[in-house]
Amino acid sequence: MKERSVEEIQEKINEGKANIFTAQELCDLINKGEKIDFEDIDVITTATKGLMSGTTAIVSFRVSEPKKFQKAKKMTLNGIPAYVGPCPNEYLGVVDAIIFGTEHSLENPNYGGGHLFRDLIENKEIDVIVETIENMEIKSKVKLQDMGYAKMLAIRNAFKNYLAFVNPTHNPVKTIFSATDFKGPLYEATFCGCGALNPIQNDPEMEVFGIGTPILMNGAKGYIIGEGTRSTKEKPNLTAIADIKNMKPEYAGGFMTSAGPEVINTWAVPIPILNEKILNNVKKLDKDIHLTIVDVVGRGPLGETTYGEVWKKGYSIDFKENGCKNCPNLETCKIDEICPTNAFVKDKGIDKSLCFNCGTCLIHCVQDAFEGNMSTIKLGNKEIPIVCRQSDRMGAIKLADELKNLILKDKFPLVKPTDKIY
Repeated sequence: MKERSVEEIQEKINEGKANIFTAQELCDLINKGEKIDFEDIDVITTATKGLMSGTTAIVSFRVSEPKKFQKAKKMTLNGIPAYVGPCPNEYLGVVDAIIFGTEHSLENPNYGGGHLFRDLIENKEIDVIVETIENMEIKSKVKLQDMGYAKMLAIRNAFKNYLAFVNPTHNPVKTIFSATDFKGPLYEATFCGCGALNPIQNDPEMEVFGIGTPILMNGAKGYIIGEGTRSTKEKPNLTAIADIKNMKPEYAGGFMTSAGPEVINTWAVPIPILNEKILNNVKKLDKDIHLTIVDVVGRGPLGETTYGEVWKKGYSIDFKENGCKNCPNLETCKIDEICPTNAFVKDKGIDKSLCFNCGTCLIHCVQDAFEGNMSTIKLGNKEIPIVCRQSDRMGAIKLADELKNLILKDKFPLVKPTDKIY
């Protein structure tokens, strides 16, 4: 079996001789009939962007001058509960806190931890309320640049793909797996996962990834620190940490589901092609990757499809020029309200920096003001239309391309992990 080392690949990068492709570029070449051999590729950059509930932030910042209070008991940021501690920071006026991405605002049911994370990354001013052990209430404001410490800790991210969902019952279901009430029976479908772009899909046995592997998380350099919660060898996911101060807002944010707000996260991870086994893994296409169809309530398996079926028609959702013009329903149109990321402004278009390409607008618009192609899921003899994609392949492709360019410019050196995950 042909082999090479990380050091040998890095030397080729230093000399400007390395062949680096994004996972999407590699798929496109193979789909065109190109033959890819071991000598043709040194590194691929993989990526995934999706709803990743297991995302937290750990922050530390000043809320008052010293000696004003002994310790904080509770805290909210823009109405989002934060869990203070573990360091007491007694009489210092500084609070350490953990914020869950799945937390919902106590004041605004459409605002969650993911929205707060994006507001922080955009350096917006955040309203802070602290309740102390003396029962004092202290109000202040903070921006990310004012925080002494702000890290994102992803404790269950980058699943080796995920699932497709249907509702086999007659009762609509409120769920995090649908932007609107999930209709049945077998009336509509949603799915998660970036297929052949997904990092672990390209390194399923964790031969390349390990503890200390550098990644891009929301555009910021971070590091894998181990397996994620509820991770198994059959369905693995990862834990990683990165500095929020270096993140880019278009890769993070909030996503409104029918069960409340969720959090968006984006990863990109390089895979050095160390041997032919790894090469064969990264050459797998969407059509080769199984996607299990499950009941949205309880997740009992109902059937199988492939990522080739759900991603076969295109990745982007776009607004047609003058798409709302002459719409007889413009006054009563609710697309701007049901857009899960607040990316659409009625009669103006889509803010692509916010857009998740989920397809909700395309499905619900009666005016045909949007362009895009949503696929279907076949279950038995029934073709079920996909109404919401909970992974953004366009966003994943963009971050994979950013990582590729950083490696080519020798701004993201490849390193061997310090230890195996499994």
